[in-house]
This record gives sequence, C-alpha cells and structure tokens, in this order.
Amino acid sequence: MCRSAALALDGDHDSAYEPLTEFGALPWVVPICIEWAARRPDKHEDEPMSRRCELTGTGPMVGNNSSHANNKTKRRYLPNLNDVTLRSEALKRGIKLRITAAALRSVDHRGGLDAYLAKAKDSELSPRALKVKNEIARAISAEA
Repeated sequence: MCRSAALALDGDHDSAYEPLTEFGALPWVVPICIEWAARRPDKHEDEPMSRRCELTGTGPMVGNNSSHANNKTKRRYLPNLNDVTLRSEALKRGIKLRITAAALRSVDHRGGLDAYLAKAKDSELSPRALKVKNEIARAISAEA
C-alpha cells in the first residue's frame, strides 16, 4: 500500500496541519504518493517529439491562408511524416523511424540507412537516431 505525505504550501509553519493565523484557515494539503512516483516508468523517454522528422529535423512551418478576397489567416504547414522500418546492413535488423517522404528519398539516394547516417550531422538527428548512428559505427568498427 502506498504511504502519503502531506505538504503544506506555506514554508513558515513547522506542522502541515498548523492553522494559518494570517488567513484564519487551514493550509492547503497536497497528498503525494512517493512509491508510485518512484516506480512509474518514463515510457516516453525515447519517443520523438510530435511532427518532427527524426533524420532531417524538419518540423511544422507557419504561413498564411489566402482567400479569394485576399484575406490572410494564419495556418501551419505540417511535414509529410511516415512511420517506416529501414534495414541496417551493419546491425542486420530493421529500425523503426518517423521520417518525412523527402528524407526517405534521401536515404534511398545515399544508398541506405547506414550510408545516410554516416554523413548526417549529429545536430539534425533525433536522440533515437543518434543512438542508432553510434550503434552502426560500433558495429562497423567491430567488423573491421
């Protein structure tokens, strides 16, 4: 069973249940379940941010809608993202990525995921793609 701790929102009083003399009321009490917070897994740690290419870093752009009467209203241009599984020859397995259609053509043009990641800048890659790039580099150096 989970224990609860009580925190008073004012830091001047020793007891969490001591009445506030200034306001004439009990302090707000916030129950906190320490065990639950400690065992809760952070499952979204490796997931990419929404609507951003993991290889090129392309994200939403802002522009205007233009009506027939030339009225302008703000809009967002979203990237054409696709969930794909690309095969790594060095790791001999597939890697799931969320990339744009243009990035998929670039990967194909460069000769596969391994060649693309070898030339890619680290600043453009997502943390998950950067991990894959380092795994591929270690696998290639281990083979040689």
